[in-house]
Amino acid sequence: MKMPETREGIVMSKILIAGAGGAPAEGVINSLLLSHEREEIIGMGSVPSDLILSHAARKYVVPYANDASYKDALLKVLEVEKPDLIHFQNDLEIYHASLLRDDIQSIGTKVFMPRHEVIETCVNKWKSWQAFKNAGITVPENIFIDNEESLKKAFKELGDTEGRIWLRAESMGGGGMGSIPTNDYAMAKAWINRYNGWGSFIAAEMLSPQTVTFLSLWRKGELIVAQTRKRTGWIHGNRSASGVTGVTKVGTTCSDDFVTETAIKTIRAVDDEPHGIFGVDMTYDKDGVPNPTEINISRFFTTILFFTRAGLNMPVIFKDLALYGRMPNLEKKINPLKDGLVWLRGMDTEPVLSTIEEVDRELIRL
Repeated sequence: MKMPETREGIVMSKILIAGAGGAPAEGVINSLLLSHEREEIIGMGSVPSDLILSHAARKYVVPYANDASYKDALLKVLEVEKPDLIHFQNDLEIYHASLLRDDIQSIGTKVFMPRHEVIETCVNKWKSWQAFKNAGITVPENIFIDNEESLKKAFKELGDTEGRIWLRAESMGGGGMGSIPTNDYAMAKAWINRYNGWGSFIAAEMLSPQTVTFLSLWRKGELIVAQTRKRTGWIHGNRSASGVTGVTKVGTTCSDDFVTETAIKTIRAVDDEPHGIFGVDMTYDKDGVPNPTEINISRFFTTILFFTRAGLNMPVIFKDLALYGRMPNLEKKINPLKDGLVWLRGMDTEPVLSTIEEVDRELIRL
């Protein structure tokens, strides 16, 4: 088993984190910096102003992953730094980097990712919905919108009591980008036209505002650790057309056997031997049943520092598995954190780890 020497020694393992400076990657970087091995953390990203904010030791600017020059730039960084492990935190980059995994590994850098066909399914909302449905999982009905007739059909067959449907892009990244709830056909048509989206949008039944996420780590089909948290609101949700921004305002640890069962069944619907990171986003329907809406594949969610501060450092468990084959020492592998821990977030303010009881005690209500 390969073990790095500490900072007092000569050699440390080196980890390259993509998207450095952005909130999703910095949560991972800040968690890794708490590792006892003290690996050297290098960052790369496509937004220079973000990179300046990163806590990575060195920071490389590379093109966006869908740029023709991305491959050469990535491989050049790898040749210079020779990192032991690379990890990506953005759907677009995960997809494109996954196609380059043989080139990456030929340099001697490890990746800890699901198979590419699994990634391809999960970044495509239509393909993943089909996989969930075919596995017999409760999901909202969906209609693929490739012309005006299919949009009219969606309003007729999927509209709720207020006539609303949920429109979303088949593949446009996280944060609810491209999504909107509406009961107005003209608005829906204009929205799809805005994105030139005929043939790449999906209509779905409306679900409740209540959501829950099951974040899990797997190795060759074995569940290593998983933790569930529910979300109460989005930062700046009132400034988004959909009410969803992907930026959690309040997260709370929770546990529910049915949620766990649904999440694991959802993961196995897309991969019979899960390997890497699988984050199942679920939204409750009117009957209180959690419906999987997507799997955030091969990446930690933005608020991963919540779990780290609470005592579950999943990025460290991830790198320990990837670099050293080392299993975590946990009393429970599913929901090891106690219920009711709260992570409070706002823009340009330090997040606060608390509990439901402490929050209630601190608030003054007149």
